[in-house]
Amino acid sequence: MSGIRISSSFDAGAIEVIDCSDPANIRLAIRRDSHAEFRQWFHFRLHGARGQPVVLRFENAGECAYADGWHGYRVVASYNRRQWFRIADTSYDGRVVTCAHTPQADSVWYAYFEPYSHERHLDLIAGAQAGGAALLDLGSSVEGRDLDLLRFGDPAPAKRRVWIVARQHPGETMAEWFCAGLIERLLDAADPVARSVRALATLYIVPNINPDGALRGNLRSNAAGANLNREWAAPSLERSPEVLHTLAAMRETGCDLFLDIHGDETLPYVFADGCSMLPGFTAEQAERERRFLAAFAAASPDFQTLHGYAPDRFTDEILTLASKQIGHAFGCLSLTLEMPFKDNADLPDPLVGWNGARSKRLGAAILLPILDALRNPE
Repeated sequence: MSGIRISSSFDAGAIEVIDCSDPANIRLAIRRDSHAEFRQWFHFRLHGARGQPVVLRFENAGECAYADGWHGYRVVASYNRRQWFRIADTSYDGRVVTCAHTPQADSVWYAYFEPYSHERHLDLIAGAQAGGAALLDLGSSVEGRDLDLLRFGDPAPAKRRVWIVARQHPGETMAEWFCAGLIERLLDAADPVARSVRALATLYIVPNINPDGALRGNLRSNAAGANLNREWAAPSLERSPEVLHTLAAMRETGCDLFLDIHGDETLPYVFADGCSMLPGFTAEQAERERRFLAAFAAASPDFQTLHGYAPDRFTDEILTLASKQIGHAFGCLSLTLEMPFKDNADLPDPLVGWNGARSKRLGAAILLPILDALRNPE
């Protein structure tokens, strides 16, 4: 009944304990994905240190997939798994991430970013169905879990088709928080923007396309070790059924606007990456992108267009990425949206950094540029 204990045997739990005998030097290793070499996500519970200063040392941080992302990063923590805050005393020396904290309760949960549990996901889709959305079955994941698709608005032939996919990389939980905010607004019968969007378009939303990876506490891969955002050129039933089933449904419905929702470990900004690097990208497509991004910046000061990825970031693998493949295949407005794991440097929040609530607000805000794009398709 005494002493410090660390556990991670729960939904999205992930950590390796090297030694926790000394509270002033708790030695940890960030665990790799269950079937791949990516590592960055952690989520664990520390028990037995109430009122006692502890120092957490993530000794292999420098070996993680995005080691540069640790610069300026702060660990998130919670006592009730609902309100999460940042640990100010977090540092990175190029090799080890060190976090000093004095827990104010018997148990404290630490994570790389505010988690979005599978149970919360089930509540989200069930609540959306109760609110009037159609809850459709895309198929099954590698491990047989449901791939949930929400449809908003009737699928009348004259309507435009909007597809939104989140959590290809399961550790990017801000993506499902984003979808939660978007879904809540779409269900608001008193919201004129939501009503107008539903009148003009049928929206198809996949809040979590990688449920296996999410439950396993993976950063970037599914249960077969696949990075789903490199599978869109040739998905397979064995390696990437999640993409295979989603792409088949998109081909059946058509797609006029596509958004792929992500988080970025390194850049402390909200930004989008488009399709300007695709062969045959036209001036008309460029203008649609420009207009959408300007409308989004007007809808939310959290979004900006100054910082982002270089146009030549992706080369030979470009058509394996979701937004690039969809932009190429359908000729539609197709964007990857990135949110920070750290904070938004334009509007920093010392207490929480970038978090679930801010992601939800951003998800709600994106209905305005979607509406603008629907009203001005050319």
